[in-house]
Amino acid sequence: MATGNYGTVRPADVNIEDVEIFYTYTPSRDVPPTIGIQRLNPNTVLSPFSHPDPLGTSTPVFGGLYNLTLPAANFSAKGFYTIVIRPREYRLKITDCGVLSAFPNVKGLVFRVNDLPSNLTANNSLVGYRVEYFDNSGNKIPNFFRVITSSNLAEPVNQNLSNTTQKSIRYRFNNSGNLIYTTITPSSASNVTPNNEPYIGTPNQDIVITNTFFNPITIEVEMVEHDFDTLSYGLFGNQIKSIVDGKYTIYDNENNIYKQYNLYEIQDQFTGEPLHEVREELSDIDFTKNFATITTTP
Repeated sequence: MATGNYGTVRPADVNIEDVEIFYTYTPSRDVPPTIGIQRLNPNTVLSPFSHPDPLGTSTPVFGGLYNLTLPAANFSAKGFYTIVIRPREYRLKITDCGVLSAFPNVKGLVFRVNDLPSNLTANNSLVGYRVEYFDNSGNKIPNFFRVITSSNLAEPVNQNLSNTTQKSIRYRFNNSGNLIYTTITPSSASNVTPNNEPYIGTPNQDIVITNTFFNPITIEVEMVEHDFDTLSYGLFGNQIKSIVDGKYTIYDNENNIYKQYNLYEIQDQFTGEPLHEVREELSDIDFTKNFATITTTP
């Protein structure tokens, strides 16, 4: 019987550098996207919130909450935008699959420091990253991944071995090395199949590593011509109809001219009988129809 409840879900502490954002656009749900996948710069569209409770003289970031600003230059057309916010991916090649000189039973992947950004080259900075593999055709192997459990700067060393089938190049930790040695899981055979070692990759194989700080998010944004405010202008806003010239003016909440129409009738040319009432939107606004000027009593 349980004696208490323990939560395991917590807001992610994500740096903006750990995020990448993509989007596509379609003018209608009935047609496929009309543009290819476009990339947004997270540093220009994402901003963190400060925690309401300062910690001493510093103000920590409120984890898990970020403000997303969509630039008008990219999101101005009417239609549907699908936005994907996901952990940043880094594509690189496996430099080597080797073992440690001091611990030959520890197998891992070796990467070049220059293939990774500087924030991922410190010791243990890759812990928790997911490794996914590409085959010889350049296709990612579906639903197959490994997880990095440690990463340390290292250097290669030659070691004399009595068994000629083993590699003489092994690795040892060195904080000044130009390689990164990572251990991944699973990397050792199970007790059930001790002779069947898990696949961890091959030298020069293309891989992609991804942080696991948060789950990918998909957002659909619909850009429309009218929102609730503009629709309310026509339903509940102030309106004036000029009797002489037939101009019908609709105002916003601050009594600025929002729309203006020309109201008139179409009559039968022979009998003069009214046939149609027309409301035609005007492109040239008559600004003499100022609400305050018209409604102010002389």
